[in-house]
Amino acid sequence: MTSILIAVALILTLFVAWLLWRGGAAGQRAETNPTDNLDTVAAWAPQATRVLTTAERKAYDTLRMALPAHTILAQVPLARFIKVPTRNSYAEWLRRVGHLCADLVVCDRHAQVIAVVEIYPANEQPDPRVLKRRNRLARVLKAAEIPLHVWPEEALPSVNAAREALAPAAEEVAPAVPAAGAAAFPGAHAMPDVKAPAGPAPALAENEPVVLRDPPPETWFDDFDSGAAPLDNLKPTQNRR
Repeated sequence: MTSILIAVALILTLFVAWLLWRGGAAGQRAETNPTDNLDTVAAWAPQATRVLTTAERKAYDTLRMALPAHTILAQVPLARFIKVPTRNSYAEWLRRVGHLCADLVVCDRHAQVIAVVEIYPANEQPDPRVLKRRNRLARVLKAAEIPLHVWPEEALPSVNAAREALAPAAEEVAPAVPAAGAAAFPGAHAMPDVKAPAGPAPALAENEPVVLRDPPPETWFDDFDSGAAPLDNLKPTQNRR
């Protein structure tokens, strides 16, 4: 009888110890990553916004009228239309530039990207983080041989000027030739003289609501931009099929 009581007491002791260990491990995991316990919708209440700003919408309409036989896409992540080798960390590449979005992407009838259009304020003085991100985007596009055109949002080109700038690239699928007055960062190609556009940009619809939720600013991901992590020191990953 005594042996049975001792065995039962030992089992109960081990069970209680296991419960305590399980609770401690769960608490440690919660402390390590407390956001795992947050509800996706409750913690980050979603709210629909516009995809494009007013200037981006005008530029989109201009491109559609200038290149009716082409497909115009908006806010496309670089990782969606640029392929990179996987000898280095692909996750690190995504952290650096893969999450960045091109304002407007011009594609031919085969869905091949032939040009990217970025809309920036003409007299803007971007902070170092914004300039660094734009330089990275321009360098990647240049390396991928995708022409980059920068349009000032206060002086968008006319339909004819946009067609003249993009039609050669659309026909030959070749990088545009830099011209005088090109943008300050690498890889950007200047537009023809657009100080006095031939025609006004398309107007907004008359029944458009006055109050609109603006899309997230282009600085949305700046806080998540990776630092100077050397890719050479990263362990090569297995090639993906």
